[in-house]
Amino acid sequence: MTHSTIDCWLTDMDGVLVSEHEAMPGANELLEQWHQASTEFLVLTNNSIYTPRDLSARLSQRGLQVPEDRIWTSAQATATFLADQIPDGSAYVIGEAGLTTALHQAGFILTDTNPDFVVLGETHVYSFSAITRAIRLINAGARFISTNPDVTGPSPDGVQPATGAVAAMITSATGRQPYVVGKPNPMMFRSAMNKLGAHSERTGMIGDRMDTDIVAGIEAGLYTVLALSGIASEADIKRYPFRPKQIINSVADLVDNT
Repeated sequence: MTHSTIDCWLTDMDGVLVSEHEAMPGANELLEQWHQASTEFLVLTNNSIYTPRDLSARLSQRGLQVPEDRIWTSAQATATFLADQIPDGSAYVIGEAGLTTALHQAGFILTDTNPDFVVLGETHVYSFSAITRAIRLINAGARFISTNPDVTGPSPDGVQPATGAVAAMITSATGRQPYVVGKPNPMMFRSAMNKLGAHSERTGMIGDRMDTDIVAGIEAGLYTVLALSGIASEADIKRYPFRPKQIINSVADLVDNT
């Protein structure tokens, strides 16, 4: 697999296309290039808070035009996975509209009475009573699912606990580990490729983290591109026993070269 054989792209959002409040250098040009060439692509995010429509609007505010059908979230991947496991099943959900909407669209009933699954996602406000309810339902036999493993997330005042940290609390109380659908589970990428009808041999993944984007891309059989515009640095690459196929400073390096 070489760069020239890639005709479908998956790309991370934060650290690759956008920073906190602005578009990354080359992001708009790369998206326009894909549009002009009718290149299939999806923007991936482990964030389960927002719906694709919400994220499309947030990207637009940063000057990037990405239709909602070109966005694939861990919430959507989770809903797709659960619908395949138990069609028209039920779930108790801790999360925001991005997750509840995806599960509703997948045909799930949201309930706190004998659900098939307890699904933990990102939320702005974690309720102790909701976590207690989740623990009791898992102890009663509900299967424990998490949208993503991230233990912390950013905030204006510094890091704050995220899905992985809350999952650890529930695990400590129940002895049950969650099945995590989002990155670095390669299932996140496979479900995205299924949405596009793409094949791994002709699909590339652009990410800014070695421990999620790149390792999951490698495990899914994709052409991996590490952008040094986000989390990872040159020094980080040496710490891992695997390497991306290509290293770029930012997506601007891919413009007119995809």
